[in-house]
Amino acid sequence: MSLKVERLCNERGVRMTARRRLIARVLSEADDHPDVEELYRRASGLDPAISLATVYRTVRVFEQAGVLSRLDFGDGRARYEPEPRHHHDHLIDTVTGEVIEFHNAEIERLQDQVARQLGYRLVGHRLSLYGVRLGRAAAGKGPRGGDT
Repeated sequence: MSLKVERLCNERGVRMTARRRLIARVLSEADDHPDVEELYRRASGLDPAISLATVYRTVRVFEQAGVLSRLDFGDGRARYEPEPRHHHDHLIDTVTGEVIEFHNAEIERLQDQVARQLGYRLVGHRLSLYGVRLGRAAAGKGPRGGDT
């Protein structure tokens, strides 16, 4: 089975070493949006000889090759996901840190409409919503704890 990240690396001409294959595997198997520290924790569990510096360098190579997308959810940590095949947006739970991927055709339509009204043709965007699950005590607080 070809892992998604390794396949993307091959398509983009990234030279693959054993350690890069391991990091590609960890990224391909991730069902979340890990930061470099978490990638290192997972990779070192499979190969204790791997260094944090190797993970940082590999992530940078993958990002520069367009294999990974760097995500900033406002928590001071760059997180990563394989370059998505299909556009999606993110909803971040400000209490748990959970990141939920979603696609909403109405939001996409409204963004295009706003761009046109301002005299632009939309060529791309990233949308991150921040919230708390309904019913939590923190409901009504913004992403930094202030009122929205």
